[in-house]
Amino acid sequence: MLVDRARVKVVAGAGGNGCCAFRREKYVPRGGPSGGDGGDGGSVFFIADEQLTSLLDVKYHSFWKGERGQHGMGSDCHGWTGEDALVHLPAGTIVRDFKTQELLADLVEPGQRFLAGRGGRGGKGNARFVTSTNRAPRFAELGEPGEEREYLLELKVIAEVGVVGLPNAGKSTLLAASTAARPKIDNYPFTTLSPNLGVAMLSDHRTLTLADIPGIIEGASQGKGLGHDFLRHIERTKVLLFLIDLGDEDPVQTRDILENELAQHSSVFAERPRVYALNKADVPENRERFEALESAFGTARCISAATGEGVVALLEELWALVERLRREPEPAELEAEETEYTYEAPFTIERMPNGFRIEGRRAMQAAQMTAFDNDAAVRHFHNRLKRMGLFHALKRMGAEEGQTIAIGDVEFEYHPD
Repeated sequence: MLVDRARVKVVAGAGGNGCCAFRREKYVPRGGPSGGDGGDGGSVFFIADEQLTSLLDVKYHSFWKGERGQHGMGSDCHGWTGEDALVHLPAGTIVRDFKTQELLADLVEPGQRFLAGRGGRGGKGNARFVTSTNRAPRFAELGEPGEEREYLLELKVIAEVGVVGLPNAGKSTLLAASTAARPKIDNYPFTTLSPNLGVAMLSDHRTLTLADIPGIIEGASQGKGLGHDFLRHIERTKVLLFLIDLGDEDPVQTRDILENELAQHSSVFAERPRVYALNKADVPENRERFEALESAFGTARCISAATGEGVVALLEELWALVERLRREPEPAELEAEETEYTYEAPFTIERMPNGFRIEGRRAMQAAQMTAFDNDAAVRHFHNRLKRMGLFHALKRMGAEEGQTIAIGDVEFEYHPD
């Protein structure tokens, strides 16, 4: 069963809390703060796995969570880092943000990783906050919550040759004749209900990967039939093989229908090399038609997938085309793009009817890692915001005493220094 779409929610592990402790031992006067740091939370990674061919595993296991980091302990003992959650996906999976549909990653190479959820940072213990003026800090940071996100996963089968044609053109028969794949074959429309992959073994240990796509009918690009749902699986192919039944009423019109549906589905097919193969030459009247049709196709091969006639020569032609394209550098390799540094502001300020809302990773992190039931921790939080320049920015925006300042779920009143 091919599952090529899945919705996944990931929650990275929260960081462990820092510890507030003091060293008290006999014969050790003024031992001082000894609270250890909390461990970082485990992240969630998507990993391309060449052993998988479907999103079935994540379809029914759609929630993944990283392990929480261990809390810090006394005697300067730090907590351990939480274990990462590794989500294995078939190579060829596209990762999109579920809400915005933004393309985030394309996992093509086996072993390729994508950070789906970043683990929270462990809180610092009170031993980290010792200064010359504060020799005994009585607070520690809380662990930062892990990142929480939802993704839409889409699988696009990775094959070198995509076989397209109308229902009953003989695509599955060709795949079975040229590879070790054993797709279901029968004489009724839409025998192929999901893409099938096969690897053709040629001489001198050469290989060629073919994908058999469910039959395309006129209107498939508008959602008719089954081909529309699976046309995206041949977007990655290097070469398109048009397999046309010589017994069709008008094989030239059949070619035009296929070309039109591919063009309407995506512009990526316009530059793909094409090979035309007219199938079912084992029927005597079909063989006679081929001579009259050959000029209309320019170059086309007459084959019989059922008997194997012409299949080897067709595979050799496909392999030569694919091998030439393999040697051509990818566009990304022609000119390396320079990585631009982007500045991330520590906070942004948005006006509200009764005050201001603060956004930004550093400001949010400071609020999430503060224990507001501890006066010392609140003072430390205030000093962090002051060092960021937040209060100076609020003053410039005309903030008045008593207005509400919101940072995430935390709200407090503004009082100018």
